[in-house]
Amino acid sequence: MNGTAHAAIGAATGFIVANNVQGTPSETLLLVGLGTVSGLIPDLDIDGKLRGKITLSHKMFRTVAQFIGILLICYSFYEGTENERFIGMGIGLGLLALSSSIKQRHMLTITGIGVLAGGISLQEIWLMLLGIYILIASFVAHRSYTHSILGVIFFGFIASKLETSLAIEGVYYTCIIAYISHLIADSKVLPFNKRGVKLLLPIWSKDF
Repeated sequence: MNGTAHAAIGAATGFIVANNVQGTPSETLLLVGLGTVSGLIPDLDIDGKLRGKITLSHKMFRTVAQFIGILLICYSFYEGTENERFIGMGIGLGLLALSSSIKQRHMLTITGIGVLAGGISLQEIWLMLLGIYILIASFVAHRSYTHSILGVIFFGFIASKLETSLAIEGVYYTCIIAYISHLIADSKVLPFNKRGVKLLLPIWSKDF
């Protein structure tokens, strides 16, 4: 199933939950938004369609990193003491070398690190866990762990912490139901899906 359909199902989930908990208009809008995102989240995995849409261009990131490396080399050479000069220039050269190897597939990992760092800075557990989820998704194959029961459990934990942080009823149910809806929509239960999802990883790799 394509991303538009997953997003629509997630949005509908948020709307239904909001009506069930009698949410205010602003809470309804929030739940619809969370449902939309949660319905797409499983496709963050390494070959998922969502990956390229939430990450920056690797070319832009590489250019910025190279520019910083050149500035660091120049600054260290002209302003640093003898030891600082060698250390700064070494770091700058290392940054230049590292940036040249950055590909688009690395950007999801970098995004995960950024989200994790943001969670640590803000002391928000749900954001730290989301960063870890994105990091894991950047290394696993498409329709594997993010489309499994383990993925549901981990995302459910994120959703529960998010509801605690926001103190808005319905956040958990919106997120978890929308997430599960994605797995059902991608499963072989629907006749138009040639591939299924590996729900029982790592115990069993059979498609369902």
